[in-house]
Amino acid sequence: MPVFRRRKGSLPRLVPELDDTQLGQVRRRVETCWSRGSLDTAVMALMANVIDDAGEDWDRKAHRLAVLAGSAGRSLPGIWRQHRPQHHGALLLHAWSDLLHARHQDAAVDLDATRETCRLASELIPADPTPWTLQLAVLRLERRPSSELSAIWREIKARDPWNREAHLQALGYLSPDECGSSALVLDLLDGVRSAMPSDAPAAGLELTAFVRSHQRAVAEGGLAAVGAGEIWRRPDAARALDHAAHYWTSPGFLGHAAALADLNLLAYALLKSSRTAEAGAVLRATGGVVVPWPWSLDGDPVERYAHYHGRYASDER
Repeated sequence: MPVFRRRKGSLPRLVPELDDTQLGQVRRRVETCWSRGSLDTAVMALMANVIDDAGEDWDRKAHRLAVLAGSAGRSLPGIWRQHRPQHHGALLLHAWSDLLHARHQDAAVDLDATRETCRLASELIPADPTPWTLQLAVLRLERRPSSELSAIWREIKARDPWNREAHLQALGYLSPDECGSSALVLDLLDGVRSAMPSDAPAAGLELTAFVRSHQRAVAEGGLAAVGAGEIWRRPDAARALDHAAHYWTSPGFLGHAAALADLNLLAYALLKSSRTAEAGAVLRATGGVVVPWPWSLDGDPVERYAHYHGRYASDER
């Protein structure tokens, strides 16, 4: 599957599926069903196929579930589960939808039932880390003590050591904004930095942590906001940027499902650290595909991306 699709002159665009064309076709069909409030059997089959086709690429499976959960609304995952109560994809989509709506507090969600859904899914495919990753997400929402995290984390790592979604969930849980602290975030990064392959699906974990630290400083205001840019002058941040800027845009280097999202992240971090020439090269590598975060930290994602692309990455420069 191509990671860096480029179309000359293509306009910046939000594409939830990124470069996963099969997923994009299913997403559009699901959104049509959502708009009319019903789910036909043909679309259910497409949803099952796109999830099943990920096979044991757990990272891509998680990406596909996340995109479908964001497109299916509140009712469609429940309808699919009623029709296919023993299909692991239907169970996981239902659980993911529960978490999505609970996070945005736009619906009453029984998280105990969500946890039970994850348990049922884990019994159907024991090797899949996704049910355990969703269990971790439940812990985040419930602000459960860290003693409950360790057992779930062991289950995830035993199945998929560098699962992107799981590492981002752990980063969120351990952050000072949620259940942890800056020290715990550093412990997590120290624990994975030396062991993680440089092209792993979770390769963007460290840059995500730095961007969130920058965001936290800006939001704090005062002297913290004034000094937010100093984060990028730290040796560990500079090393992470150096490595990513050098390797990530190489053809074939990043092959995971959300590679284009991580390139967006890298472009944003390079801009914040005033490394504009390198940011321009990364923006060109995204081929105009925009993801909401982190551009949304500064305003409308497409507008901010387009502004920087036009300034630093356009062919006319």
